[in-house]
Amino acid sequence: MIRRLALLALATACLARPSAAAADRPNIVLFLVDDMGWMDSGVYGSKYYETPNIDRFARQAMRFTNAYAQPLCSPTRASILTGQYSARHGITTASGHQPPQPAGHAFLKETAAPGVPMLTPESKNYLEPSQVTLAETLKGAGYRTAHIGKWHLGLMPEHWPEKQGFDVAFHCHPDPGPPGEYFSPYGVKPEGRPTAKSKVGTITDGPTGEYIVDRQAKEAVKFIQQSKGGPFYLNLWCYGVHGPWGHKEEYTRAFAAKKDPSGRQGNPIMASMLRSVDECFGTILAELEKQGIAGNTLVIFTSDNGGNTHSNTIAEGKKSANEAWQKWAGLQPPTMNTPLRDGKGTLYEGGTRVPLMWSWAGNIQPGSTNDAVVGCIDIYPTVIDLLGVQRPEKQRFDGVSYAGVLKGLGSLERTAYFNYHPHAGAARAGGVWVRSGDWKLLRWFGNPDTHELYNLASDLGESNDLAAKMPDKVKELGAWIDGFLKDTGVQYPRPNPAYRPVAAKAPGKAAAKADPLEGWKERQCKATPHDGILTLKATGRPGTAFLGHAMAKMQAPAVLKLRLRSQGGGSGKVDCFPNGSADETGMSSTPFEVAAGDWQHITVSLAQKGAIGTLRLYLPDCEIDSIEVTPKDGASARWNF
Repeated sequence: MIRRLALLALATACLARPSAAAADRPNIVLFLVDDMGWMDSGVYGSKYYETPNIDRFARQAMRFTNAYAQPLCSPTRASILTGQYSARHGITTASGHQPPQPAGHAFLKETAAPGVPMLTPESKNYLEPSQVTLAETLKGAGYRTAHIGKWHLGLMPEHWPEKQGFDVAFHCHPDPGPPGEYFSPYGVKPEGRPTAKSKVGTITDGPTGEYIVDRQAKEAVKFIQQSKGGPFYLNLWCYGVHGPWGHKEEYTRAFAAKKDPSGRQGNPIMASMLRSVDECFGTILAELEKQGIAGNTLVIFTSDNGGNTHSNTIAEGKKSANEAWQKWAGLQPPTMNTPLRDGKGTLYEGGTRVPLMWSWAGNIQPGSTNDAVVGCIDIYPTVIDLLGVQRPEKQRFDGVSYAGVLKGLGSLERTAYFNYHPHAGAARAGGVWVRSGDWKLLRWFGNPDTHELYNLASDLGESNDLAAKMPDKVKELGAWIDGFLKDTGVQYPRPNPAYRPVAAKAPGKAAAKADPLEGWKERQCKATPHDGILTLKATGRPGTAFLGHAMAKMQAPAVLKLRLRSQGGGSGKVDCFPNGSADETGMSSTPFEVAAGDWQHITVSLAQKGAIGTLRLYLPDCEIDSIEVTPKDGASARWNF
């Protein structure tokens, strides 16, 4: 009996501590920021945001310049944990806070409302429990695992991180953003059913006024301290810098007095939130140093999608957050991704290109830069390849390992990388793209499909669409897209049989042609749309050329956003005539400057109250990629020519 007890105790002890092979492996920290754009740190080029810890880390790391995520958060998070494209794991939009679909659910409907032109596949609202996640693989290899922060991969307990390989979990649901407010008390219940009004999870209140990003750092430190003697995997998915824009006013006040010399960025709330994210990351790095394990820890820093350039006038969520946004940021968007085009939620570079850095002392060259095309699907196979952990037999990978690149043993031979987002946005239908070398082909789903082709080496801002000029290249890359969609098994979007387009009004019996200027009227100028760009050239006296548009019932205050370029630059202004252009009563005028040179984003606040009425947009000779007007209350209007 004594011998049996001794053997049982020995077996228990062996299970309680990692194997010798596991103990020799490095710890892992995966730090994922929410909505941090490619340009949102000093090391990636920002002249406004202050990120000293991130910048210092870059000197210890390999920094990637061609790294990609999905356009939205949930798809990226699922791709990190599975090593699969969103087209394969099925989570294609930020729907992880919604109820899971039942068994047998039809993800592509047979019909839709008459105003919907295309039927597109619905996103899965949860990560399948059958997936063998990165956490499960590492746990099986002797790692202690923790998830701290936003999950957004399933509303119900059966889809929470505890069921996907994490020993420790600090999270709450529903979770498209932080728990309630950014500041404690967070109001998360330990049990019950998550609802729109009730957060449920393992997050507990801290001292009154505690900032949730600071709390994440404390929980990470606690996990690191409790994981001595064996390797650990810390999956910290930061709540910053997502809405509802909780920020520390003492930080925001300092940034409000600062100007970006490049003129690209300038939102003090976003700068404040990024400073808190940077401090959270710095706290974790400092704790690794304090514990004497920094040299044996693999640290990965990245973001879940491109910077948010769209949530401009309305802070998501609470009234208090809206008021704070107006006080500090006015009508500015959260960030700007220039020189990249567009932002979060789109398939352009601004929506999908993200910061990515890896550090592991003695294995990855510090202070190095790499231009390999890599993505969120590659993190899983690369991590386990670096560690020498066997790949799970039941998990299919779309991602490839670039462990050799990190170790300086060669380059990554990749023929094509894909990004799939079938959901329509404000300006575009859903679509898919392929990148092969410097070439990028976008396919927009429609009836028929349309294409855009860019050479990113010479056109990082995606302003020169070459699809019409290079049909053979479109055909070549289009075949890659066809193969990708077939391999991943997605249901191809198709026309809605119930769609009924609104008939265009025309004088008499003649059918009117579609308006190429989409309601804009050219005055003292010639405005010509071609390949998605509107070229404006003055025909009258200098300073008199303008585009005019009746803004229906849209109310100010609002923000006007332009993406344009001008060879000569010059002065511009926006005039608003609330009673129509023939009546100057209450007319307001807002001047701005257009810089000469490359593509730029211009944001103009329309601060008057009441109706915008007729809007006149005065511009020097230029090329216009997009115009967007977003009111404080109500839907925005956007034009892509």
